[in-house]
Amino acid sequence: MLCPAPENEIMSKLLRGAVAGVGAWKLGGGLFGTIIVFVLLWWVLGYFGIFQ
Repeated sequence: MLCPAPENEIMSKLLRGAVAGVGAWKLGGGLFGTIIVFVLLWWVLGYFGIFQ
């Protein structure tokens, strides 16, 4: 049986996604640039443990 994710982990992912989305919106230069920036920011924020 799968255990549900802790509440703080879900909020951490939502906050990380929101910050990555705003950063991608500001820094992205088009459709593909925005997607690449979003993925890069998502990875960097997760790698360094920011918002956890």
